[in-house]
Amino acid sequence: MLRTMDAITLNNKTIVILGGTSGLGLSGALACLEAGANLVVAGRDDDYLDEARKQFSDAAVVLCGDAMQPGLAREAVEAAAGRFGALHGLYHVAGGSGRRMGDGPLHEASDDGWDYTLQLNLTSMFYSNRAALQQMMKQQQGGAILNLSSSLWDSPSPGYFSTHAYATAKAAIVGMVRATAAYYAPHDIRINALAPGLTETPMSTRAFGDKEIMQFAARRQPLQDGRGGRASDLDAAVVYFLSDASAYVTGQVLAVDGGWSVCDGELPVNTG
Repeated sequence: MLRTMDAITLNNKTIVILGGTSGLGLSGALACLEAGANLVVAGRDDDYLDEARKQFSDAAVVLCGDAMQPGLAREAVEAAAGRFGALHGLYHVAGGSGRRMGDGPLHEASDDGWDYTLQLNLTSMFYSNRAALQQMMKQQQGGAILNLSSSLWDSPSPGYFSTHAYATAKAAIVGMVRATAAYYAPHDIRINALAPGLTETPMSTRAFGDKEIMQFAARRQPLQDGRGGRASDLDAAVVYFLSDASAYVTGQVLAVDGGWSVCDGELPVNTG
């Protein structure tokens, strides 16, 4: 039985991370590597792939591909099982904003913006979770799946983050997590989600470059003097959910959001 946080480890576990070459995914991947995991990570941006390969060196299998296509998830899962003998965990991070494609307030959103945003955030998660579950059911050894949602799934921000297709996709991720967690629990497969607040990643460049938004975010996420979220803030939760420390936890959504989901942004940060 695990007694201390020091006992949390990913030794002898093989983890696939979709969207693991930048931002939250890269930070989580490096944390998993430090915890002892065998890793297969995948991303689609050449610049980030090159940097990820430098950071991982020979310690991880790095694949290039588009998570919006079903082939990448299958390739990553097959690589994990083929090279390391089994798949023990999946962390699905792949996703992002559809703003440039036409996502926005519903009455202004374009068909292309809606389709692209759901494909990027929800369909990609369907592909990866399906591939992982197929392998885990075949192995009959249980496993862990962790999906990335967002604080916007249930805590909207109409003034600054009114991308309704994105919020819809992140809410649907929670719906799939809950439904699949119930179904696969008898097979000892755990399925959970993380819901970060505004976190500094390549996707959040617009927000972090806007003084007004960051002043609002400091009130909405008041922990630690209202600083913006860091990718590393999620790392401990990632390792926990993919490890045996969470062996009795499934169907849950953990908000790692600096207080976003419980604060309305109206009160000023206490500066002492």
